[in-house]
Amino acid sequence: MEKILEVKDLEVSFQTYGGEVKAVRGVSFDLYKGETLAIVGESGSGKSVTTQTIMKLIPMPPGKIANGQILFNGDDIVPKTEKQMEKIRGKEISMIFQDPMTSLNPTMRIGRQIMEVLIKHQNMSTSSATERAVELLRLVGIPMPEKRIKQYPHEFSGGMRQRAMIAIALAASPKLLIADEPTTALDVTIQAQILELMKDLQSKMDTSIIFITHDLGVVANVADRVAVMYGGQIVETGTVDEIFYDPRHPYTWGLLASMPSVDNDGGAELTAIPGTPPDLTNPPKGDAFAPRNQYAMAIDFEEEPPMFQISETHFAKTWLLHPDAPKVEPPAVVQKRIRKLSSTFDKPVLVKEEK
Repeated sequence: MEKILEVKDLEVSFQTYGGEVKAVRGVSFDLYKGETLAIVGESGSGKSVTTQTIMKLIPMPPGKIANGQILFNGDDIVPKTEKQMEKIRGKEISMIFQDPMTSLNPTMRIGRQIMEVLIKHQNMSTSSATERAVELLRLVGIPMPEKRIKQYPHEFSGGMRQRAMIAIALAASPKLLIADEPTTALDVTIQAQILELMKDLQSKMDTSIIFITHDLGVVANVADRVAVMYGGQIVETGTVDEIFYDPRHPYTWGLLASMPSVDNDGGAELTAIPGTPPDLTNPPKGDAFAPRNQYAMAIDFEEEPPMFQISETHFAKTWLLHPDAPKVEPPAVVQKRIRKLSSTFDKPVLVKEEK
């Protein structure tokens, strides 16, 4: 497969009154053509900073890229100037933000906002851009697009505004689409429609997608691979099946345990991950998740674990995978969740039963 993006040892920090916040700490991942990679984690884990850095949208200062490379089609984005990035944003890499109402211009008609991208990046005439804007609104499922292009954002519902944002992001047929929690502000029904729309559009346009979310349940039917982030680092990465049916990092177990299901597992209470994320102005020594990890060992508080390889595509950053570590199985609530998911999607259960 053709590799479209390589992020290597990325470090991003912000200078604040309270000190330097090390928001992203040595993040590395790849993305292939036509693939969807979901980046999952709690608020403050570094998901949005990582992806905004790919587009160089973080304010510098106070932010800075302290180390690393971002290779897009083999070309490093990190040293590029703002003028050079303006030719990439929208045309090569586009982004869908969480709240379309703050991303759309309230003083401009929807059609004009789509047309701007087409005129700037595709050199279209006004008439051609108008026709294409109508086509794009129809493509993303907005009824009566000929009428809708003349309306303003406040005349659209929340779901329609998000569809309009997707139309703008896809206007120049970008090679990479970054979706930053695009369904968080929507109700469950509209959320499902938007996710299905993104899957359908990707199959038609062969666009690579990075999907950011705090909810593992959202990515189950959308992503090809998942990267779990915690404390500014990727702590586990693998295919969707590996992350959902054979999770190895205790933090991933916690995310699975706290994932609600339709019947809430027969009325059982949701399990919360105890404690709070680390203060990244002073990152903890050793494993950042250790203070919240019931399986933490002495070494977790002293030395940062390496990324252990489980399979060709599955890696996890935990000392529990060391050959000398005690054998620990996921908690009963996680095993129950995995069995339920396995029966729902007809997948084999990879974790062992807890004795």
